[in-house]
Amino acid sequence: MSGFSVSRRRFARWLAASPLLLAGTGKSFAAWNNVDTPPVFARLEPATVRPIAPRANIFPSRDVRLLDGPFAQAHDANLRYLRRLDPDRLLHTFRLNAGLPSSAKPLGGWEEPKGELRGHFMGHYLSGCALAFAAHGDADFRARGDHVVAVLAECQRALGTDGYLSAFPRSFFDRLAAGTEVWAPFYTLHKIMAGLLDMHEHAGNGQALAVVTGMAAWTDIWTGARDEAAMQKVLEVEYGGMNDLLYRLAAATGDARWIAVGDRFTKKRVFEPLAGQKDMLRGLHMNTHVPQVIGAARRYELTRDERFRDVSQFFWQTVTQTRTYATGGASNNEHWLTEPNHLAVEWESGHDHQECCCSYNMMKLGTMLFSRDPQVSIVDYYERNLLNHRLGAIQPETGLTTYFVSLAPGAWRTWGTDDTTFWCCNGSALEDFSTLNRMIYAHDDHGLWVNLFIASELDWKARGVRLRQETAFPAAPRTALRVEASDGKPWTLRLRIPGWAGAGTAVRINGKAVDALAEPGGYLQIARTWRAGDRVELEMPMAARWEVFPDRPSVGALVYGPVVLAQQHPLGTIADDLMHEHGPKVEKVSAPAAPAALPQDLPRRLAPIPGKPLHFAADADGHKLEFRPVSESWERYSVYSTIA
Repeated sequence: MSGFSVSRRRFARWLAASPLLLAGTGKSFAAWNNVDTPPVFARLEPATVRPIAPRANIFPSRDVRLLDGPFAQAHDANLRYLRRLDPDRLLHTFRLNAGLPSSAKPLGGWEEPKGELRGHFMGHYLSGCALAFAAHGDADFRARGDHVVAVLAECQRALGTDGYLSAFPRSFFDRLAAGTEVWAPFYTLHKIMAGLLDMHEHAGNGQALAVVTGMAAWTDIWTGARDEAAMQKVLEVEYGGMNDLLYRLAAATGDARWIAVGDRFTKKRVFEPLAGQKDMLRGLHMNTHVPQVIGAARRYELTRDERFRDVSQFFWQTVTQTRTYATGGASNNEHWLTEPNHLAVEWESGHDHQECCCSYNMMKLGTMLFSRDPQVSIVDYYERNLLNHRLGAIQPETGLTTYFVSLAPGAWRTWGTDDTTFWCCNGSALEDFSTLNRMIYAHDDHGLWVNLFIASELDWKARGVRLRQETAFPAAPRTALRVEASDGKPWTLRLRIPGWAGAGTAVRINGKAVDALAEPGGYLQIARTWRAGDRVELEMPMAARWEVFPDRPSVGALVYGPVVLAQQHPLGTIADDLMHEHGPKVEKVSAPAAPAALPQDLPRRLAPIPGKPLHFAADADGHKLEFRPVSESWERYSVYSTIA
């Protein structure tokens, strides 16, 4: 989400003239958006709700419980922050906008009373409460969400009979329609509406469904009053996942009206190239467009319209295969600045890599695509992002979160605060860290997929199956699964063999080695009548290697299994205000002392540090170096280095 140092409009003007964007192409910014194939989205016919049955069903949150380990610790830290938030302070600007009294102390940052994005965080808060309740059944989180929903319903009634609800006036939408600069009003509405729908779907709040349906009715009126050309101009201003939200509402209500409204948020200049298998993402704002593609995936699942399937599949393919760093994140300053497979140029063009919202939304998209077509490659990507980006984006003690996870040499983490930031990434973190159990397991009628190696318990109620996974992965390169209950009927255990798994990978069932293993990047399928007490053990030896930029093989990241290792530097003295920027201002602090280049054979020089899993020491031509997982790098660190 942009808007913190330069306006979106000014940034776009700078980007359009940037040598980085145009160098060697001979094309203008606009020319990149010309599509020489027949437009497939020229007409969107009225659609009906005809959902596609998923091949893999993701378990509800309540069926998967995290056990002690880094994921459970991050989850609990997030819950502590969620509990510290005062819902009445978040409701303050909603009440004021509706003409209702409020004595709450105003918040700061992006929620300050005159901020144009005010109200967005309330949506994240509702989603966080709903997801936390779904995971634990903790009545406190449902009560918090119910209180907010009741007040929002009161504000909606006070604002009129057309369903409008926001913390800012309707005039923001007048500015949007007129093309006057305004900071993303539909983006904010999407967050609020998504939070309300989450409260309905995960916490059973019927009033929330009524409120969000009223907001959708207002959206129908507003968008329906504009022709196609006017709406396409409106869509140039970030609108979050309004298409996805409206398709979700259609699925929840069975009312195809909301599909038609959602279709008005089809940004055709972006979807057309993607449907034609063309990467024209250069110059686009990443977090504007990933939620739109999530909407495309939802539209296909809901209606079977293959155009939207093509958009989501090619987008996933090009971003994960050609635009993603070793850590799993992508973009720089939230934008794709280069053509695909030019990551070195992308990386060196600034220090604000990997916005957290972008990674969170890519993982949501990956979950949807896995349900459609379960593939190990999707989970391998998901794991990279989870281990190297997301785990290091939250303070384990406070639950405070960061905005960018920079890959600049000598970077450090910067942090939001309890009540003076409210960045978009602080908000998406409330959802993200409530769903760390989301992709561990999946099922169909015939068996289970074991995707992620995270200490957890699964209760597959429909089959009377309970499974316990005991692991310290990735600190230890193994996991063990114990069947605690089964129904006495055969079912298939599909055990992920990661793409990074190498020689020595082995599986044992009840202590006996399995002779035939799936190739790395596949699932080992074990069909049998499982019984309580059965135990499956997976060993995955990990080794260090360089992963280099395709466009600059002399620069790479040190990777151990799926874990990216970062060179460590002392934090030193960094001013407090620099610790609360969106990202590290590395140009304002002296560079750490470090060798100019690291040796090609460094992976063989790494020596484990006793008592510190995944921490290594190495000698690089007289320099004593320390490496540890980037997610455990709490001082200054360097991920990418020149290789001598």
